[in-house]
Amino acid sequence: MTDGLAGVVLAAGEGRRLRPLTRLLPKALCPVGNVALVDQALARARSVTPAVAVNAHHGRRQIEEHLAATGAGVHLSIEEPEALGTAGALGCLRDWIDGRPVLVVNADGWHRADLRALAAGWDGERTRLLTVRDAARGTWGDRRYVGAGLLPWSEVCRFPATPSGLWELSWRHLEPGIDLELVSHEGPFYDCGTPADYLAANLEASGGRTVVGEGAVVDGGAEECVLWPGTRVGPDEHLWRAIRAREDVTVLVR
Repeated sequence: MTDGLAGVVLAAGEGRRLRPLTRLLPKALCPVGNVALVDQALARARSVTPAVAVNAHHGRRQIEEHLAATGAGVHLSIEEPEALGTAGALGCLRDWIDGRPVLVVNADGWHRADLRALAAGWDGERTRLLTVRDAARGTWGDRRYVGAGLLPWSEVCRFPATPSGLWELSWRHLEPGIDLELVSHEGPFYDCGTPADYLAANLEASGGRTVVGEGAVVDGGAEECVLWPGTRVGPDEHLWRAIRAREDVTVLVR
């Protein structure tokens, strides 16, 4: 079923919980391990299909400029005047999807799952979602969505191009084992929705070491930190579990 599969990377979110970082960059452009989240999502999607679209709303100009600069070669779906949500984004892309099943990937979900394994053997008839065990935040028992799934055209074709969510329009009405397949991922997963999860994803990616962006300078100390490109830790500073996004923007995670 990977032949003719349409990939959609969802990158239009506001990232309100990730402020003040998302006042500087849209969440999809925040780097994990010095690679923008949207670039990592695109790489995962393209491991399954070459046909990939990205939606944009919040920070759309920055996302447009980034995708152009990196030569991403994607179909860009601009949502105006408002963001359309996870289902509305697919409804807006209905003409581009054009009868194909869809691989949907959240730009803000960080994990190391091989999406080729997720797609292997899929019959294109039932929704298939990648999940991890999370007893505290599970949606289906202890299963939590990881931000990657396969949707048949029979589901996608009925989504309107209006603000709406996949959970509300589709997934809440499906029964695991009947019309919904839940596939397990045993590795780490972070949704990067909060500074704590964003820091945790970076430390997981780096093996626990401070992530130093291009051109960042550490004259003092920085333990378990994320330093965005061009930032500096002064000689009299010692940062611990902090995200320095700009000289005047440092988020402490405690």
